[in-house]
Amino acid sequence: MRSMRRGIKEMDIILKKYSDGHLNKMSADDLDHYERLLAENDQDLYQWVSGQVAAPKRFSVLIEEIAAYAGAR
Repeated sequence: MRSMRRGIKEMDIILKKYSDGHLNKMSADDLDHYERLLAENDQDLYQWVSGQVAAPKRFSVLIEEIAAYAGAR
């Protein structure tokens, strides 16, 4: 639910698409990491996923996966 109720419609669409295809396959650690990502500011997330700003190292792999899966880049 948190993936599709973000505040920025673009992030709702991007994260909903990613979560539908990946959450059921994630390990507990991966889910915890995704939860930490969801706690970040929506404007920052959008800039990271769209490639406008580099994501912090702790999220870089996950952001790349999300961007690739959603076709955001």
